[in-house]
Amino acid sequence: MNIGDAAKQAGIPTKTIRYYDEIGLIEPSARGENGYRDYDGNAVESLRFVRHARGLGFSVEDCRALLSLYRDRNRASGDVKALADRHLRHIDEKIAELESMKRTLEILMARCHGDDRPDCPILDNLAAEGRDDQSGSRP
Repeated sequence: MNIGDAAKQAGIPTKTIRYYDEIGLIEPSARGENGYRDYDGNAVESLRFVRHARGLGFSVEDCRALLSLYRDRNRASGDVKALADRHLRHIDEKIAELESMKRTLEILMARCHGDDRPDCPILDNLAAEGRDDQSGSRP
């Protein structure tokens, strides 16, 4: 099938398929005499697999490893679990970062009067953090 049909069946844009092909994550089943990519059921299955893995937040490189493990019938499930565990720890770290950002914004918003006055603790905090991160100069 052509790339458009494969995209419809896999539920991803053709541009994404081309990118995955370009980086060697998936490969078309063959190229036709006209040079166009041709995809079979196995390719579409791989595309769906990657779409689902990406939907769970796995990186492209993790998807490459997962696809390799999926295709290897002699794999150890422990290898798959270790990769998933590493990803889960990464998600937990991101959640902690987001919760910290949320708390900071809640505190700043509580301090901001939100009225016609020019004083704004939110802007003051951003400016102070920017000075801490940089040379201390104000734009």
